[in-house]
Amino acid sequence: MSYQQPQQPYQQQPYQQQPYQQQPYQQQPYPPQMTKLRTDFSMGKTVLLSLITFGIYGIVVWCRLVDNINTLATPYDRKNTMNYFLAILLGIITLGIYPIVWNHQLCDRIGDELHRRRINYELSSSTYWLWGVLGSLIIVGPFIYMDKVFNATNMLSQHYNQFG
Repeated sequence: MSYQQPQQPYQQQPYQQQPYQQQPYQQQPYPPQMTKLRTDFSMGKTVLLSLITFGIYGIVVWCRLVDNINTLATPYDRKNTMNYFLAILLGIITLGIYPIVWNHQLCDRIGDELHRRRINYELSSSTYWLWGVLGSLIIVGPFIYMDKVFNATNMLSQHYNQFG
């Protein structure tokens, strides 16, 4: 026979709770790669300088506007609005049809972003059709349309610069 040592019962070590220490709050920059967007879109300046530069300034302003919209809306709607210059080139190929579609989609996208950010300003594709298309019959309609788009973009850019 072999000798077996009696088994001792398992003894649990007493639990000692560590005191809770709250970590200091460090606010992370939001969003980390945030760039400041332009908020100086002006219909009067754009029309005047477009006349002086034979339309080049207007193209540059609309390209910057589209860049602003893509920067602030793409993370949420996963869409990308085509560059204005490319829309003009496609307009030449499609005999003027694509810029109509482009403006319709741009206004809807800006309006959706205004609604998402709870900014009280109305802009939708109906703004384009009423002021940009039908308003051209009274000559000032496209200018009112441009002013509405510029104001909406300025509001969105200011909101983005302030809150991200």
